[in-house]
Amino acid sequence: MRIETKRLKAFLLDSGLVTEEQFSDAEKKTKKNGQDIEEVLTKEGYITQEELTRLRAYILGVPFVNLEKTVVKPAVLRIIPEPIARSYNIVAFRKNGRELSVAMLDPDDLQTIDFIKKAADLKILPRLTTQESIKNVLRQYTKTLEAEFSDIIKKESGDIKTIKEQGDELTEGNGLEILEKQAEELPIIRVVDALLKHAILQRASDIHIEPTQKEIIIRYRIDGILHEAMVLPKQVSAGIVARIKVLANLRLDEHRLPQDGRFKIEKDEYKYSVRVSVLPVIEGEKIVMRLLAETTKALSLEEVGICGDALEKIEENLKKPVGMILVVGPTGSGKTTTLYSLLDILNTLRVNISTIEDPVEYRIPRANQTQVRADIGLTFASGLRALVRQDPDIIMVGEIRDNETASLAINAALTGHLVFSTLHTTDAAGTIPRMIDMEVEPFLISSTLNIIIAQRLARRLCPNKEEYYLSDSQIKEISKCCNEERVLEILRKRKIIKKGKTLKQVPFFRAQKSKENPEGYKGRIGIFEVLPVTESIKALIVERATSDQIQNQAVREGMVLMIEDGLIKAAQGITSIEEILRIIIE
Repeated sequence: MRIETKRLKAFLLDSGLVTEEQFSDAEKKTKKNGQDIEEVLTKEGYITQEELTRLRAYILGVPFVNLEKTVVKPAVLRIIPEPIARSYNIVAFRKNGRELSVAMLDPDDLQTIDFIKKAADLKILPRLTTQESIKNVLRQYTKTLEAEFSDIIKKESGDIKTIKEQGDELTEGNGLEILEKQAEELPIIRVVDALLKHAILQRASDIHIEPTQKEIIIRYRIDGILHEAMVLPKQVSAGIVARIKVLANLRLDEHRLPQDGRFKIEKDEYKYSVRVSVLPVIEGEKIVMRLLAETTKALSLEEVGICGDALEKIEENLKKPVGMILVVGPTGSGKTTTLYSLLDILNTLRVNISTIEDPVEYRIPRANQTQVRADIGLTFASGLRALVRQDPDIIMVGEIRDNETASLAINAALTGHLVFSTLHTTDAAGTIPRMIDMEVEPFLISSTLNIIIAQRLARRLCPNKEEYYLSDSQIKEISKCCNEERVLEILRKRKIIKKGKTLKQVPFFRAQKSKENPEGYKGRIGIFEVLPVTESIKALIVERATSDQIQNQAVREGMVLMIEDGLIKAAQGITSIEEILRIIIE
Protein backbone atom coordinates (compact mmCIF):
# COMPACT_ATOMS: atom_id res chain seq x y z
CA MET A 1 0.00 0.00 0.00
CA ARG A 2 1.34 3.42 -0.97
CA ILE A 3 1.50 6.10 1.73
CA GLU A 4 1.02 9.73 0.70
CA THR A 5 4.26 11.75 0.74
CA LYS A 6 2.84 14.40 3.11
CA ARG A 7 1.69 11.76 5.58
CA LEU A 8 5.00 9.91 5.39
CA LYS A 9 6.93 13.14 5.91
CA ALA A 10 4.90 14.02 9.01
CA PHE A 11 5.54 10.65 10.65
CA LEU A 12 9.24 10.65 9.71
CA LEU A 13 9.82 14.13 11.16
CA ASP A 14 7.77 13.38 14.31
CA SER A 15 9.76 10.20 14.95
CA GLY A 16 13.07 12.01 14.35
CA LEU A 17 14.19 9.40 11.80
CA VAL A 18 15.06 12.08 9.20
CA THR A 19 15.54 15.84 9.24
CA GLU A 20 13.56 18.41 7.26
CA GLU A 21 16.68 19.08 5.14
CA GLN A 22 17.19 15.38 4.35
CA PHE A 23 13.56 14.92 3.33
CA SER A 24 13.64 18.03 1.09
CA ASP A 25 16.83 16.75 -0.57
CA ALA A 26 15.15 13.37 -1.19
CA GLU A 27 12.08 15.09 -2.70
CA LYS A 28 14.28 17.03 -5.16
CA LYS A 29 15.99 13.81 -6.27
CA THR A 30 12.61 12.10 -6.59
CA LYS A 31 11.38 14.79 -9.00
CA LYS A 32 14.64 14.74 -10.95
CA ASN A 33 15.03 10.94 -11.35
CA GLY A 34 11.39 9.86 -11.18
CA GLN A 35 12.14 7.47 -8.30
CA ASP A 36 9.93 6.65 -5.33
CA ILE A 37 10.53 8.83 -2.24
CA GLU A 38 11.01 5.77 -0.01
CA GLU A 39 13.61 4.35 -2.43
CA VAL A 40 15.57 7.63 -2.42
CA LEU A 41 15.50 7.91 1.39
CA THR A 42 17.03 4.45 1.84
CA LYS A 43 19.42 4.75 -1.11
CA GLU A 44 20.85 8.02 0.25
CA GLY A 45 21.30 6.41 3.68
CA TYR A 46 18.94 8.82 5.48
CA ILE A 47 17.01 5.87 6.92
CA THR A 48 17.47 2.08 6.94
CA GLN A 49 15.08 -0.23 5.15
CA GLU A 50 14.01 -1.81 8.45
CA GLU A 51 13.29 1.57 10.08
CA LEU A 52 11.20 2.62 7.10
CA THR A 53 9.28 -0.68 7.00
CA ARG A 54 8.60 -0.52 10.76
CA LEU A 55 7.23 3.02 10.31
CA ARG A 56 5.06 1.90 7.36
CA ALA A 57 3.70 -0.96 9.48
CA TYR A 58 2.84 1.52 12.28
CA ILE A 59 1.09 3.91 9.86
CA LEU A 60 -0.88 1.09 8.19
CA GLY A 61 -1.73 -0.60 11.48
CA VAL A 62 -0.15 -3.92 10.44
CA PRO A 63 2.27 -5.81 12.75
CA PHE A 64 5.94 -5.81 11.64
CA VAL A 65 8.17 -8.90 11.66
CA ASN A 66 11.90 -9.26 10.94
CA LEU A 67 12.80 -12.66 9.46
CA GLU A 68 16.35 -11.89 8.32
CA LYS A 69 17.80 -14.52 10.70
CA THR A 70 14.74 -16.74 11.13
CA VAL A 71 14.78 -20.42 10.11
CA VAL A 72 11.28 -21.56 9.08
CA LYS A 73 10.14 -25.15 9.58
CA PRO A 74 9.99 -26.97 6.20
CA ALA A 75 6.38 -28.08 6.78
CA VAL A 76 5.29 -24.46 7.33
CA LEU A 77 7.40 -23.14 4.46
CA ARG A 78 5.78 -25.50 1.94
CA ILE A 79 2.23 -24.33 2.76
CA ILE A 80 2.83 -21.53 0.24
CA PRO A 81 4.28 -22.99 -3.03
CA GLU A 82 7.64 -21.49 -4.01
CA PRO A 83 6.41 -19.96 -7.34
CA ILE A 84 3.64 -18.08 -5.45
CA ALA A 85 6.07 -16.98 -2.72
CA ARG A 86 8.57 -15.61 -5.27
CA SER A 87 5.99 -13.98 -7.56
CA TYR A 88 4.04 -12.19 -4.83
CA ASN A 89 6.77 -11.71 -2.16
CA ILE A 90 4.80 -13.55 0.49
CA VAL A 91 6.09 -16.32 2.81
CA ALA A 92 4.63 -18.41 5.62
CA PHE A 93 6.76 -18.39 8.78
CA ARG A 94 4.58 -19.68 11.65
CA LYS A 95 1.57 -21.98 12.07
CA ASN A 96 -0.41 -22.06 15.30
CA GLY A 97 -3.38 -24.41 15.14
CA ARG A 98 -5.65 -23.10 12.35
CA GLU A 99 -3.77 -19.79 12.10
CA LEU A 100 -0.99 -19.16 9.57
CA SER A 101 1.27 -16.11 9.97
CA VAL A 102 2.55 -14.79 6.65
CA ALA A 103 5.10 -12.04 5.95
CA MET A 104 4.74 -9.85 2.89
CA LEU A 105 5.83 -6.58 1.30
CA ASP A 106 2.31 -5.46 0.41
CA PRO A 107 -0.26 -6.29 3.14
CA ASP A 108 -2.93 -4.69 0.94
CA ASP A 109 -2.67 -7.55 -1.59
CA LEU A 110 -6.01 -9.06 -0.50
CA GLN A 111 -6.29 -11.23 -3.63
CA THR A 112 -3.14 -13.21 -2.78
CA ILE A 113 -4.12 -13.50 0.89
CA ASP A 114 -7.55 -14.82 -0.14
CA PHE A 115 -5.97 -17.33 -2.55
CA ILE A 116 -3.66 -18.73 0.17
CA LYS A 117 -6.55 -18.81 2.65
CA LYS A 118 -8.63 -20.98 0.30
CA ALA A 119 -5.70 -23.19 -0.79
CA ALA A 120 -4.40 -23.85 2.75
CA ASP A 121 -7.83 -23.78 4.46
CA LEU A 122 -6.34 -21.69 7.28
CA LYS A 123 -6.90 -18.28 8.85
CA ILE A 124 -4.22 -15.91 7.47
CA LEU A 125 -2.48 -13.37 9.72
CA PRO A 126 -0.59 -10.89 7.47
CA ARG A 127 2.61 -9.20 8.69
CA LEU A 128 4.71 -6.50 7.02
CA THR A 129 8.41 -7.30 6.53
CA THR A 130 11.56 -6.19 4.68
CA GLN A 131 12.91 -7.31 1.32
CA GLU A 132 15.90 -8.93 3.07
CA SER A 133 13.56 -10.96 5.28
CA ILE A 134 11.70 -12.25 2.20
CA LYS A 135 15.03 -13.14 0.52
CA ASN A 136 16.19 -15.06 3.60
CA VAL A 137 13.04 -17.19 3.68
CA LEU A 138 13.03 -17.74 -0.10
CA ARG A 139 16.59 -19.12 0.15
CA GLN A 140 15.24 -21.77 2.52
CA TYR A 141 13.01 -23.20 -0.22
CA THR A 142 16.18 -24.14 -2.07
CA LYS A 143 17.72 -25.77 1.01
CA THR A 144 14.52 -27.68 1.72
CA LEU A 145 14.28 -28.95 -1.86
CA GLU A 146 17.97 -29.91 -1.97
CA ALA A 147 17.52 -32.03 1.17
CA GLU A 148 14.36 -33.50 -0.35
CA PHE A 149 16.13 -34.46 -3.61
CA SER A 150 19.06 -36.00 -1.73
CA ASP A 151 16.60 -38.13 0.26
CA ILE A 152 14.90 -39.27 -2.97
CA ILE A 153 18.22 -40.33 -4.46
CA LYS A 154 19.31 -42.22 -1.34
CA LYS A 155 15.93 -43.93 -0.98
CA GLU A 156 15.24 -44.76 -4.61
CA SER A 157 18.74 -45.91 -5.60
CA GLY A 158 18.48 -48.65 -2.98
CA ASP A 159 15.37 -50.04 -4.74
CA ILE A 160 17.09 -50.41 -8.12
CA LYS A 161 18.47 -53.82 -9.00
CA THR A 162 21.19 -54.47 -11.52
CA ILE A 163 20.51 -56.62 -14.56
CA LYS A 164 22.52 -59.53 -13.10
CA GLU A 165 20.60 -59.32 -9.81
CA GLN A 166 17.37 -59.64 -11.78
CA GLY A 167 18.69 -62.80 -13.32
CA ASP A 168 18.77 -61.46 -16.90
CA GLU A 169 21.55 -62.04 -19.39
CA LEU A 170 22.29 -59.04 -21.61
CA THR A 171 22.33 -60.46 -25.12
CA GLU A 172 21.72 -58.96 -28.54
CA GLY A 173 18.19 -60.33 -28.46
CA ASN A 174 17.01 -59.05 -25.12
CA GLY A 175 19.52 -56.28 -24.28
CA LEU A 176 17.49 -53.44 -25.82
CA GLU A 177 14.28 -54.66 -24.19
CA ILE A 178 15.92 -54.80 -20.74
CA LEU A 179 17.40 -51.29 -21.11
CA GLU A 180 14.04 -49.88 -22.24
CA LYS A 181 12.35 -51.50 -19.23
CA GLN A 182 14.98 -50.14 -16.82
CA ALA A 183 14.72 -46.63 -18.29
CA GLU A 184 11.00 -46.56 -17.50
CA GLU A 185 11.33 -47.78 -13.88
CA LEU A 186 9.84 -45.25 -11.46
CA PRO A 187 12.92 -45.14 -9.15
CA ILE A 188 15.22 -44.34 -12.12
CA ILE A 189 12.85 -41.64 -13.39
CA ARG A 190 12.79 -40.04 -9.94
CA VAL A 191 16.59 -40.15 -9.61
CA VAL A 192 17.16 -38.46 -12.99
CA ASP A 193 14.46 -35.85 -12.28
CA ALA A 194 16.10 -35.13 -8.91
CA LEU A 195 19.53 -34.69 -10.52
CA LEU A 196 18.15 -32.17 -13.02
CA LYS A 197 16.09 -30.20 -10.47
CA HIS A 198 18.99 -30.11 -8.02
CA ALA A 199 21.30 -28.76 -10.77
CA ILE A 200 18.82 -26.04 -11.76
CA LEU A 201 18.43 -24.93 -8.12
CA GLN A 202 22.20 -24.74 -7.79
CA ARG A 203 22.42 -22.54 -10.97
CA ALA A 204 24.60 -25.21 -12.64
CA SER A 205 25.48 -24.81 -16.31
CA ASP A 206 26.57 -28.45 -16.76
CA ILE A 207 25.95 -31.83 -15.13
CA HIS A 208 28.73 -34.46 -15.29
CA ILE A 209 27.76 -38.09 -14.64
CA GLU A 210 31.03 -40.03 -14.36
CA PRO A 211 31.18 -43.82 -13.80
CA THR A 212 34.09 -45.23 -11.77
CA GLN A 213 34.89 -48.81 -10.77
CA LYS A 214 32.69 -48.80 -7.65
CA GLU A 215 30.36 -45.77 -7.90
CA ILE A 216 29.01 -42.91 -10.00
CA ILE A 217 30.23 -39.37 -9.31
CA ILE A 218 27.83 -36.51 -10.07
CA ARG A 219 29.45 -33.09 -10.53
CA TYR A 220 27.87 -29.71 -11.29
CA ARG A 221 29.65 -26.82 -12.97
CA ILE A 222 28.60 -23.67 -11.10
CA ASP A 223 30.01 -20.28 -12.13
CA GLY A 224 32.62 -22.07 -14.24
CA ILE A 225 33.93 -24.32 -11.42
CA LEU A 226 33.18 -28.05 -11.09
CA HIS A 227 31.80 -29.13 -7.71
CA GLU A 228 31.12 -32.70 -6.59
CA ALA A 229 27.38 -32.83 -5.89
CA MET A 230 26.84 -36.44 -4.85
CA VAL A 231 28.03 -40.02 -5.20
CA LEU A 232 25.58 -42.75 -6.28
CA PRO A 233 25.93 -46.54 -6.12
CA LYS A 234 27.25 -48.23 -9.27
CA GLN A 235 24.06 -50.24 -9.66
CA VAL A 236 22.08 -47.21 -10.89
CA SER A 237 24.52 -46.49 -13.73
CA ALA A 238 22.86 -48.48 -16.53
CA GLY A 239 19.40 -47.17 -15.61
CA ILE A 240 20.48 -43.51 -15.47
CA VAL A 241 22.29 -43.74 -18.82
CA ALA A 242 19.29 -45.51 -20.39
CA ARG A 243 16.84 -42.94 -19.00
CA ILE A 244 18.85 -39.97 -20.32
CA LYS A 245 19.24 -41.66 -23.71
CA VAL A 246 15.47 -42.14 -23.89
CA LEU A 247 14.89 -38.45 -23.04
CA ALA A 248 17.45 -37.34 -25.66
CA ASN A 249 16.16 -39.79 -28.30
CA LEU A 250 19.51 -41.64 -28.54
CA ARG A 251 20.23 -45.31 -29.30
CA LEU A 252 19.95 -47.39 -26.15
CA ASP A 253 21.93 -50.34 -27.52
CA GLU A 254 24.93 -48.26 -28.72
CA HIS A 255 27.69 -48.33 -26.08
CA ARG A 256 30.82 -48.10 -28.25
CA LEU A 257 30.38 -44.76 -30.04
CA PRO A 258 29.81 -41.19 -28.78
CA GLN A 259 26.26 -39.85 -29.14
CA ASP A 260 24.75 -36.35 -28.97
CA GLY A 261 21.15 -35.36 -28.38
CA ARG A 262 18.87 -32.91 -26.63
CA PHE A 263 15.59 -32.66 -24.72
CA LYS A 264 13.53 -30.05 -22.87
CA ILE A 265 12.42 -29.58 -19.25
CA GLU A 266 9.28 -27.50 -18.82
CA LYS A 267 7.88 -26.59 -15.38
CA ASP A 268 5.78 -23.70 -14.09
CA GLU A 269 8.91 -22.16 -12.53
CA TYR A 270 11.41 -22.70 -15.35
CA LYS A 271 12.00 -23.90 -18.90
CA TYR A 272 15.34 -25.44 -19.92
CA SER A 273 16.81 -26.96 -23.05
CA VAL A 274 19.26 -29.76 -22.20
CA ARG A 275 22.10 -30.70 -24.58
CA VAL A 276 23.35 -34.25 -23.98
CA SER A 277 26.76 -35.74 -24.82
CA VAL A 278 27.42 -39.46 -24.19
CA LEU A 279 31.02 -40.73 -24.36
CA PRO A 280 32.23 -44.34 -23.87
CA VAL A 281 34.87 -44.62 -21.11
CA ILE A 282 36.59 -47.61 -19.48
CA GLU A 283 34.01 -47.95 -16.68
CA GLY A 284 30.91 -47.44 -18.85
CA GLU A 285 29.48 -44.28 -20.42
CA LYS A 286 30.11 -40.74 -19.21
CA ILE A 287 27.32 -38.20 -19.71
CA VAL A 288 27.62 -34.43 -19.77
CA MET A 289 24.41 -32.36 -19.91
CA ARG A 290 24.51 -28.64 -20.72
CA LEU A 291 21.57 -26.72 -19.19
CA LEU A 292 20.34 -23.76 -21.25
CA ALA A 293 17.59 -21.58 -19.75
CA GLU A 294 15.10 -20.77 -22.51
CA THR A 295 13.57 -17.90 -20.54
CA THR A 296 16.90 -16.05 -20.30
CA LYS A 297 16.84 -12.63 -21.92
CA ALA A 298 19.78 -10.98 -23.66
CA LEU A 299 21.86 -8.82 -21.31
CA SER A 300 22.93 -5.28 -22.09
CA LEU A 301 26.64 -4.76 -22.88
CA GLU A 302 27.05 -3.00 -19.51
CA GLU A 303 25.51 -6.00 -17.70
CA VAL A 304 27.87 -8.33 -19.57
CA GLY A 305 30.80 -6.25 -18.25
CA ILE A 306 31.79 -3.99 -21.17
CA CYS A 307 32.33 -0.33 -20.26
CA GLY A 308 34.46 2.76 -20.93
CA ASP A 309 36.32 3.18 -24.22
CA ALA A 310 35.70 -0.47 -25.13
CA LEU A 311 31.93 0.12 -25.06
CA GLU A 312 32.27 3.22 -27.25
CA LYS A 313 34.39 1.34 -29.81
CA ILE A 314 31.89 -1.51 -30.00
CA GLU A 315 28.90 0.85 -30.37
CA GLU A 316 30.76 2.73 -33.10
CA ASN A 317 31.36 -0.50 -35.05
CA LEU A 318 27.77 -1.68 -34.58
CA LYS A 319 26.68 1.31 -36.66
CA LYS A 320 28.61 0.03 -39.69
CA PRO A 321 26.24 -1.67 -42.17
CA VAL A 322 28.77 -4.23 -43.46
CA GLY A 323 31.82 -6.14 -42.25
CA MET A 324 32.57 -8.72 -39.59
CA ILE A 325 32.53 -8.62 -35.79
CA LEU A 326 34.21 -11.53 -34.00
CA VAL A 327 33.89 -12.56 -30.34
CA VAL A 328 36.76 -14.84 -29.31
CA GLY A 329 37.84 -16.87 -26.31
CA PRO A 330 38.05 -20.48 -25.07
CA THR A 331 35.06 -22.79 -24.59
CA GLY A 332 32.78 -21.59 -21.79
CA SER A 333 34.00 -17.98 -21.81
CA GLY A 334 30.56 -16.48 -22.57
CA LYS A 335 31.10 -15.67 -26.25
CA THR A 336 27.56 -16.58 -27.30
CA THR A 337 26.01 -14.46 -24.53
CA THR A 338 27.99 -11.44 -25.80
CA LEU A 339 26.89 -12.17 -29.38
CA TYR A 340 23.25 -12.18 -28.31
CA SER A 341 23.75 -8.88 -26.48
CA LEU A 342 25.18 -7.33 -29.66
CA LEU A 343 22.33 -8.67 -31.79
CA ASP A 344 19.74 -7.43 -29.29
CA ILE A 345 20.96 -3.84 -29.85
CA LEU A 346 20.50 -4.15 -33.63
CA ASN A 347 17.25 -6.13 -33.52
CA THR A 348 14.65 -3.74 -34.95
CA LEU A 349 11.75 -4.07 -37.41
CA ARG A 350 13.94 -2.52 -40.12
CA VAL A 351 16.46 -5.38 -40.31
CA ASN A 352 16.34 -9.08 -41.16
CA ILE A 353 18.51 -11.12 -38.77
CA SER A 354 19.32 -14.73 -39.70
CA THR A 355 21.43 -17.11 -37.61
CA ILE A 356 22.96 -20.57 -37.89
CA GLU A 357 23.80 -21.95 -34.43
CA ASP A 358 24.76 -25.07 -32.52
CA PRO A 359 22.88 -25.03 -30.22
CA VAL A 360 20.28 -22.26 -30.34
CA GLU A 361 20.83 -21.07 -26.75
CA TYR A 362 18.40 -18.14 -26.57
CA ARG A 363 15.34 -17.21 -28.58
CA ILE A 364 15.69 -13.82 -30.34
CA PRO A 365 12.33 -12.16 -31.12
CA ARG A 366 11.80 -11.68 -34.88
CA ALA A 367 15.13 -13.33 -35.76
CA ASN A 368 15.28 -16.39 -38.02
CA GLN A 369 17.32 -18.93 -36.04
CA THR A 370 18.51 -22.20 -37.58
CA GLN A 371 19.85 -25.18 -35.61
CA VAL A 372 22.86 -27.07 -37.06
CA ARG A 373 22.02 -30.71 -37.87
CA ALA A 374 25.27 -32.34 -38.99
CA ASP A 375 23.62 -35.79 -39.08
CA ILE A 376 21.47 -34.70 -42.04
CA GLY A 377 24.07 -32.48 -43.68
CA LEU A 378 23.00 -29.12 -42.22
CA THR A 379 26.41 -27.78 -41.13
CA PHE A 380 27.57 -24.22 -40.45
CA ALA A 381 28.87 -24.02 -44.03
CA SER A 382 25.74 -25.40 -45.77
CA GLY A 383 23.47 -23.35 -43.49
CA LEU A 384 25.44 -20.18 -44.20
CA ARG A 385 25.15 -20.78 -47.97
CA ALA A 386 21.37 -20.91 -47.55
CA LEU A 387 21.25 -17.86 -45.27
CA VAL A 388 22.79 -15.49 -47.82
CA ARG A 389 19.90 -16.33 -50.17
CA GLN A 390 17.36 -15.27 -47.50
CA ASP A 391 17.92 -11.52 -48.02
CA PRO A 392 19.51 -10.94 -44.58
CA ASP A 393 20.89 -7.64 -43.32
CA ILE A 394 22.65 -9.28 -40.38
CA ILE A 395 24.03 -12.81 -40.23
CA MET A 396 25.17 -14.62 -37.10
CA VAL A 397 27.28 -17.77 -37.48
CA GLY A 398 27.57 -19.57 -34.14
CA GLU A 399 31.21 -20.53 -34.70
CA ILE A 400 33.88 -20.42 -37.39
CA ARG A 401 35.47 -23.88 -37.25
CA ASP A 402 37.15 -24.40 -40.61
CA ASN A 403 38.30 -22.78 -43.84
CA GLU A 404 34.97 -23.34 -45.62
CA THR A 405 32.91 -21.55 -42.93
CA ALA A 406 35.51 -18.76 -42.62
CA SER A 407 35.56 -18.17 -46.39
CA LEU A 408 31.75 -18.09 -46.62
CA ALA A 409 31.49 -15.68 -43.66
CA ILE A 410 34.05 -13.33 -45.24
CA ASN A 411 32.28 -13.50 -48.61
CA ALA A 412 29.00 -12.62 -46.87
CA ALA A 413 30.70 -9.60 -45.25
CA LEU A 414 32.16 -8.56 -48.64
CA THR A 415 28.76 -8.74 -50.35
CA GLY A 416 27.00 -6.22 -48.11
CA HIS A 417 26.12 -8.03 -44.88
CA LEU A 418 27.06 -7.43 -41.25
CA VAL A 419 28.38 -10.77 -39.99
CA PHE A 420 28.78 -11.85 -36.35
CA SER A 421 30.63 -14.98 -35.28
CA THR A 422 32.88 -16.60 -32.66
CA LEU A 423 36.33 -18.16 -32.80
CA HIS A 424 38.42 -20.14 -30.32
CA THR A 425 41.53 -18.08 -29.56
CA THR A 426 43.17 -16.96 -26.31
CA ASP A 427 43.29 -13.21 -27.02
CA ALA A 428 42.12 -10.61 -29.54
CA ALA A 429 45.42 -10.30 -31.46
CA GLY A 430 45.70 -14.10 -31.81
CA THR A 431 42.54 -14.10 -33.92
CA ILE A 432 44.39 -12.86 -37.04
CA PRO A 433 47.04 -15.63 -37.20
CA ARG A 434 44.28 -18.17 -36.42
CA MET A 435 42.28 -17.06 -39.47
CA ILE A 436 45.42 -17.09 -41.63
CA ASP A 437 46.02 -20.67 -40.42
CA MET A 438 42.56 -21.45 -41.82
CA GLU A 439 43.99 -20.36 -45.21
CA VAL A 440 42.02 -17.11 -45.35
CA GLU A 441 43.86 -14.48 -47.39
CA PRO A 442 45.17 -11.59 -45.21
CA PHE A 443 43.86 -8.91 -47.60
CA LEU A 444 40.33 -10.39 -47.22
CA ILE A 445 40.62 -10.33 -43.42
CA SER A 446 41.80 -6.70 -43.42
CA SER A 447 39.02 -5.57 -45.74
CA THR A 448 36.14 -7.24 -43.83
CA LEU A 449 37.05 -7.41 -40.14
CA ASN A 450 35.68 -4.46 -38.13
CA ILE A 451 36.43 -5.33 -34.51
CA ILE A 452 37.53 -8.27 -32.32
CA ILE A 453 36.19 -8.78 -28.79
CA ALA A 454 38.16 -11.25 -26.63
CA GLN A 455 36.79 -12.35 -23.28
CA ARG A 456 36.85 -14.58 -20.20
CA LEU A 457 34.36 -15.02 -17.36
CA ALA A 458 35.31 -14.16 -13.78
CA ARG A 459 33.23 -15.02 -10.71
CA ARG A 460 31.53 -12.11 -8.94
CA LEU A 461 32.24 -11.47 -5.27
CA CYS A 462 29.32 -11.70 -2.84
CA PRO A 463 28.32 -8.50 -1.01
CA ASN A 464 29.98 -9.64 2.26
CA LYS A 465 33.48 -9.31 0.73
CA GLU A 466 36.62 -8.44 2.70
CA GLU A 467 38.63 -5.29 1.95
CA TYR A 468 42.45 -5.41 1.99
CA TYR A 469 45.54 -3.71 0.52
CA LEU A 470 48.24 -5.35 -1.59
CA SER A 471 51.61 -6.23 -0.06
CA ASP A 472 54.93 -5.65 -1.87
CA SER A 473 55.18 -9.35 -2.78
CA GLN A 474 51.64 -9.34 -4.25
CA ILE A 475 52.38 -6.22 -6.32
CA LYS A 476 55.56 -7.88 -7.58
CA GLU A 477 53.51 -10.95 -8.62
CA ILE A 478 50.94 -8.82 -10.45
CA SER A 479 53.70 -6.84 -12.21
CA LYS A 480 54.82 -10.08 -13.91
CA CYS A 481 51.48 -10.17 -15.77
CA CYS A 482 50.96 -6.49 -16.58
CA ASN A 483 52.41 -2.98 -16.51
CA GLU A 484 51.74 -1.43 -13.09
CA GLU A 485 51.92 2.16 -14.39
CA ARG A 486 49.41 1.41 -17.18
CA VAL A 487 46.97 -0.07 -14.66
CA LEU A 488 47.26 3.02 -12.42
CA GLU A 489 46.78 5.30 -15.43
CA ILE A 490 43.58 3.47 -16.45
CA LEU A 491 42.27 3.53 -12.85
CA ARG A 492 42.87 7.30 -12.72
CA LYS A 493 41.19 7.79 -16.12
CA ARG A 494 38.13 5.84 -14.94
CA LYS A 495 38.12 7.97 -11.73
CA ILE A 496 38.42 4.86 -9.56
CA ILE A 497 41.48 6.32 -7.77
CA LYS A 498 42.79 9.86 -7.30
CA LYS A 499 45.98 11.21 -8.86
CA GLY A 500 49.15 10.38 -6.93
CA LYS A 501 47.92 7.10 -5.43
CA THR A 502 50.03 3.96 -5.87
CA LEU A 503 48.80 0.40 -6.34
CA LYS A 504 49.61 -0.24 -2.68
CA GLN A 505 47.06 2.43 -1.69
CA VAL A 506 44.22 1.00 -3.81
CA PRO A 507 41.68 -1.04 -1.80
CA PHE A 508 40.97 -4.49 -3.24
CA PHE A 509 38.56 -7.17 -2.06
CA ARG A 510 38.74 -10.91 -1.41
CA ALA A 511 36.03 -13.54 -1.05
CA GLN A 512 34.40 -13.98 2.34
CA LYS A 513 32.84 -17.42 2.81
CA SER A 514 29.30 -17.82 4.16
CA LYS A 515 26.70 -20.57 4.59
CA GLU A 516 24.77 -19.40 1.52
CA ASN A 517 27.93 -19.04 -0.59
CA PRO A 518 30.68 -21.40 0.67
CA GLU A 519 33.25 -19.92 -1.73
CA GLY A 520 32.24 -16.27 -1.39
CA TYR A 521 31.30 -15.89 -5.07
CA LYS A 522 27.95 -15.82 -6.88
CA GLY A 523 27.39 -15.21 -10.58
CA ARG A 524 29.94 -14.16 -13.21
CA ILE A 525 31.01 -11.11 -15.19
CA GLY A 526 33.06 -10.80 -18.37
CA ILE A 527 36.54 -9.32 -18.63
CA PHE A 528 37.40 -8.09 -22.10
CA GLU A 529 39.91 -6.72 -24.55
CA VAL A 530 38.49 -4.94 -27.58
CA LEU A 531 40.62 -4.57 -30.72
CA PRO A 532 39.22 -2.25 -33.44
CA VAL A 533 40.74 -3.01 -36.85
CA THR A 534 42.19 0.42 -37.65
CA GLU A 535 44.19 1.35 -40.76
CA SER A 536 47.49 0.58 -39.00
CA ILE A 537 46.17 -2.83 -37.85
CA LYS A 538 44.98 -3.55 -41.41
CA ALA A 539 48.50 -2.84 -42.72
CA LEU A 540 49.97 -5.30 -40.17
CA ILE A 541 47.43 -7.98 -41.17
CA VAL A 542 48.39 -7.67 -44.85
CA GLU A 543 52.06 -7.95 -43.86
CA ARG A 544 51.22 -11.18 -41.92
CA ALA A 545 52.48 -9.65 -38.67
CA THR A 546 52.68 -11.78 -35.53
CA SER A 547 50.03 -11.57 -32.81
CA ASP A 548 52.55 -9.78 -30.54
CA GLN A 549 53.16 -7.07 -33.17
CA ILE A 550 49.39 -6.60 -33.65
CA GLN A 551 48.80 -6.46 -29.88
CA ASN A 552 51.59 -3.93 -29.30
CA GLN A 553 50.14 -1.65 -31.97
CA ALA A 554 46.62 -1.99 -30.54
CA VAL A 555 47.92 -1.12 -27.04
CA ARG A 556 49.65 1.97 -28.45
CA GLU A 557 46.27 2.96 -29.90
CA GLY A 558 44.59 2.60 -26.49
CA MET A 559 43.44 -1.02 -26.23
CA VAL A 560 43.01 -2.18 -22.61
CA LEU A 561 44.37 -5.72 -22.18
CA MET A 562 42.22 -8.42 -20.61
CA ILE A 563 44.38 -8.62 -17.46
CA GLU A 564 44.09 -4.83 -17.10
CA ASP A 565 40.31 -4.91 -17.48
CA GLY A 566 40.23 -7.65 -14.84
CA LEU A 567 42.28 -5.57 -12.39
CA ILE A 568 39.95 -2.59 -12.97
CA LYS A 569 36.96 -4.77 -12.01
CA ALA A 570 38.91 -6.05 -8.99
CA ALA A 571 39.58 -2.45 -7.86
CA GLN A 572 35.85 -1.76 -8.25
CA GLY A 573 35.08 -4.67 -5.89
CA ILE A 574 33.25 -6.67 -8.57
CA THR A 575 35.68 -9.60 -8.47
CA SER A 576 39.01 -10.50 -6.82
CA ILE A 577 42.62 -10.40 -8.01
CA GLU A 578 42.90 -14.14 -7.24
CA GLU A 579 40.01 -14.84 -9.59
CA ILE A 580 41.47 -12.69 -12.37
CA LEU A 581 44.88 -14.36 -12.13
CA ARG A 582 43.21 -17.79 -12.09
CA ILE A 583 41.30 -17.30 -15.33
CA ILE A 584 44.09 -15.41 -17.16
CA ILE A 585 47.05 -17.60 -16.14
CA GLU A 586 45.21 -20.92 -16.28
